[in-house]
Amino acid sequence: MTTHRVTLIPGDGTGPELAEATRRVLEAAAATSGSSFEWDVQEAGVDIMETAGTPLPQATIDSVRKNGVAIKGPITTPIGTGFRSVNVALRYELDLYACLRPCKSYPGVRSRFDNVDVVIVRENTEDLYAGIEYAAHSEQADEVITFLNGLQDKKIREGSGISIKPMSEFGSERIIRYAFDYARDNGRKRVHCVTKSNIMKHTDGLFLSVFREVAKDYPDIDPWENLVDATCMGLIQRPEEWDVLVLPNLYGDILSDLTAGMVGGLGVAPGANIGANAAVFEATHGSAPKYKGQNKVNPTAMILSGMLMLKHLGEAKAAENLEHAVSAVIAEGRDTTYDMKPTRDDPTAVGTSEYADAIIAKLEEMK
Repeated sequence: MTTHRVTLIPGDGTGPELAEATRRVLEAAAATSGSSFEWDVQEAGVDIMETAGTPLPQATIDSVRKNGVAIKGPITTPIGTGFRSVNVALRYELDLYACLRPCKSYPGVRSRFDNVDVVIVRENTEDLYAGIEYAAHSEQADEVITFLNGLQDKKIREGSGISIKPMSEFGSERIIRYAFDYARDNGRKRVHCVTKSNIMKHTDGLFLSVFREVAKDYPDIDPWENLVDATCMGLIQRPEEWDVLVLPNLYGDILSDLTAGMVGGLGVAPGANIGANAAVFEATHGSAPKYKGQNKVNPTAMILSGMLMLKHLGEAKAAENLEHAVSAVIAEGRDTTYDMKPTRDDPTAVGTSEYADAIIAKLEEMK
C-alpha cells in the first residue's frame, strides 16, 4: 500500500468543515486503489494570527515545502494588516507558477450551459499581478513618470497611478510548456494562447511569440491563437470549441471565474497552484465565515480539488473513482447541499458532512 504524506491546511471560516469532509472523502477514494494518506495538519488564516502573529506561520510553509503537496481549505484575508493574501504568499514562497482551474459541467448542477469542459492554465507570478505599483502623487510614481516621459513622445499625465506589467521569456515558456504537457497527459487536443497581443505588443506579444516556439515541440497538439476579448465572446457562444487555455496572470484570473460561472459557479470549481517542487490544491471560493459551524456549505470544489491532487500523486484510478462518485451524487440530486437544490430553501437539502457521506457510500461500492 502506498501512503502519501500531505499537508492539510483546514483554513478558517467554513474551511475546517469543508476540509474535514474532503479528508474523509479522499481517504475513501484512496482506499479504492489500495493507497492511503498521512496528514500533516498545519494552520493558516485569521484564527491562527492571534497566537502566531501572522496568518501564514513559517511552520506551514516548511511543511508544504517538505511534503511537496498540500490541500487547503478557504482562508480569510486579514483586513487592515498589510498582509495581502495567504494564497498569494504561498504562491510566492513556493514559486507555484501554474494555476490550474478545470471547469466541467456535471449533470444536476444548475447552469445555462451544457457539456462545458475547459481547462484554464494561468501564469501565477508575473503580469500586472506582480504587485509592482506606485500610488498617484507619490515620490516614486513621479520619478517613474518623469523617467518614462523622457523616453517617449506619448506622455503619462501627472497624478497617475502606475502599475508595471513584467512578462519574461522564462515565465512565459514554463507556463506554456506546462499547458502543453497537461494537454498531452490528459488526452486534450488543443491549447489556446489567450492574449491581447494586438495591443500589448511587447508583453502579450512576447507571450504569444514564446507560445509559437513551444508549440513546435508538441506536433500532436493543435495550437490556437485567440484574443482575450474574442475568447470571452467565443466561450459564451460556442463553449464546445474550447479546450486548454493558457493565459497571462490577469486574463487567467478573469476567465477562470467566467468559466466557473458557466458550469455552476465557484462552488463546483476546483483549483490547484503548482510549481516545480510543490503543489497546493484548494477550492477557489471564499471562507464564508457567516456560515461557520452550520454544516451547510457545499464542499464540492474542495473535494474536486482533492481529485486533482490524486491525479498529481499518480493515483489516476482513485481520482477517476472520486469524480464518478461526486458526479453520481450530484446527478441523483437527493443528498446535495442547499445550493444545488431547485430552490435554496428546499427542506430536503443535506449538510456538508452528509453530502460527503453520500459520496463515500458511492466509493464504498467501488471497492
